[in-house]
Order: sequence, then structure tokens, then C-alpha cells
Amino acid sequence: MPSTTMNTRIQSGADLSPETLKQLNEYLAKLEPTEVLEWAINCLPNLYQTTAFGLTGLATLDIINKISVDRNQSHIVPLIFLDTLYHFKETLELAERCKETYNVPLKVFKPMQCTTTADFETEYGQKLWETDEDSYDYLIKVEPARRAYEELNVKSVITGRRRSQKGDREAIPILEVDGTGLIKLNPLAYWDFQQVWTYIRANEVPYNALIDQGYKSIGDWHSTHAPNGDDERSGRWSGQQKTECGLHKDYFKMRAAFMASKKKRETQQPQQITA
Repeated sequence: MPSTTMNTRIQSGADLSPETLKQLNEYLAKLEPTEVLEWAINCLPNLYQTTAFGLTGLATLDIINKISVDRNQSHIVPLIFLDTLYHFKETLELAERCKETYNVPLKVFKPMQCTTTADFETEYGQKLWETDEDSYDYLIKVEPARRAYEELNVKSVITGRRRSQKGDREAIPILEVDGTGLIKLNPLAYWDFQQVWTYIRANEVPYNALIDQGYKSIGDWHSTHAPNGDDERSGRWSGQQKTECGLHKDYFKMRAAFMASKKKRETQQPQQITA
């Protein structure tokens, strides 16, 4: 594929056939993350960065900020942050710090019709992640993300996934299109943890205070521990056969599973009241 075609503005995920994706990924794999992000800013439609302010997302945020400064623009790519209502306080503090440090537009989405943890637990009960994990993932991540994409007309998102994180991420390409047609860019897909951490320190990027306590991958407080061994995500969902929260799984399957679980709960409620 000629370089002029490589840098053609993409209108939507429908423009990216399997063959086009293959050629673009071969091209992007030869570039440095800064070049990948410059390409994305130039070529991808309605681009946002989704982040929970993990180290990879922070490095990406800093790189985009540098590109923005070089172009004499305010921060080019807005952020989407899914507030699950179960984040560590350190994560929430970091989100605000990044918003101020980089003067970046920060779009926050929470579970539908919930402002606080108490709101969520009044509606769905305590420790839903233990009693109905799929519904929990759908309610705190999948549905808010889908709502964000629709409200903001998002067509492309930048993620913080890397191959060295293993699990479902072990073979991810730099560029992909999911089942909903959403374009996903994984600009640091080929970096390992040490490369990301070196960048963070060298560029004085703000980072989560929990990192200094041994954490490497940080999600909700109830499912996050310091990692065991070299696998940086081994501290997430420890003891479970799980490597993703649902955000990067099949949306339609996640929604169908949630609707089936909801229907089951609704049919059981009258029986419980009668008893």
C-alpha cells in the first residue's frame, strides 16, 4: 500500500477491511509510539483516549500532550474516564491531577443513574462482583463506555493495552476494529512494562501513588492487589480465570448476558416476596 494511502483520512471502521487493517498494522508496527499517535491524530475520526490512568495510558497522555504543544494546539485528544465508583482514592486524585497538569478535556461517565457507591448498591446490592460478575462488568464499564461513545459520537479510541500484559492482550495489533465498528488504537502495544516505566520517570509524568507500593496494574480496589511475580496484571482478579473487565470483550455478548441475568432476577423477585 502506498504511503499516501497509509495517511488517508479514515471515515469510520467500515473503511477498514481485514486486508487494509493488515497493511496498516504492518506499517504502524515499524513506527515509534509518537509516530503512531501522530498518524492517529491525522487519520482517525472522532478520536478519544479511554483511560483509567494506568502507566501506559499516562505515557500516551504525555506523548499526545507533547504532540499538541508542537502543533501549538491545546490538548488534541480528549479523555474518557469510567468512574466505576470503586476506584482507589489515589486513582481519583490522579485523574484530577492529570486534568490540571495537561489541561485536557476529561469526560467522566458513571454507572447509569448512579452518582455514589451507595446509589449503586441500593440498586444492585453489595458486592455484585461476587454474586454476578458479568452484570457488574457490564454495569460499571461496558454500558457507561457505550453511552460515552454514543453521546460523544466517538468513532475511534486510544487504549493502554500492551502485548506484554499477556492474557487476552498477548497478540493484540496496534490497530483493530471491534464488533460494533469502533476503531481501537493500541499505540504502545509493543512496549513492555520497563519501557513504559522508564518513559514515565524520564518525562516526570504524574502516576498513581500505589505504584510506589508495588502495584503495577490498578483497577477497582476490591479486585486489585500487588502482582505476583513478573506478570504485571497478576494482581488483577487474583485466583480467577479472568484477564479483562469486559470493556474489550464482545459488546453484544456482554449485553445479552446482562439482559438474561436481569430477566432472571426479575422473575425471582416475586417468588422471594411471596416466600
